[in-house]
Amino acid sequence: MFLLLGSNLGDTAANLTQALGEIASKLGTITNRSSRYRTAPWGITDQPYFLNQVVQISSFLEAHELLDGINAIEASMGRVRHVKWDARIIDIDILFYDDRVIHNARLNIPHPGIPLRRFTLEPLAELIPDFVHPELQKTIHTLLIECPDHSEVERLA
Repeated sequence: MFLLLGSNLGDTAANLTQALGEIASKLGTITNRSSRYRTAPWGITDQPYFLNQVVQISSFLEAHELLDGINAIEASMGRVRHVKWDARIIDIDILFYDDRVIHNARLNIPHPGIPLRRFTLEPLAELIPDFVHPELQKTIHTLLIECPDHSEVERLA
């Protein structure tokens, strides 16, 4: 399972670190993590840059339980949902749940934004360049090459 973490309000590095701790204590074991990336905002561009990171986790939670846990972590950290793509203390997205495809009223897995967003593909390519997207049947590396998004994505560490 792969999650994307993002923050562009407050101490973004501390926000990601706190979210990682919450994920490890409540959702499962973090088995791998990408570098952190400074990325241009998506959607609403008149806001601070984001700090993003992809993590791989191992969990016994089903996808809807994982989503509930993520929503609880976001709420406990002060995430308030007002406007789509607005600035946020923390945002945690489920990118992949193994190779499952789930589309219902609550969940879309794989995340539909993956092939469109460089800030998602860069850290994924760092971790799993040869992973084949279960719907698009293309590797993460290929999706990154074909990505129409040319927004700034800077690898930090």
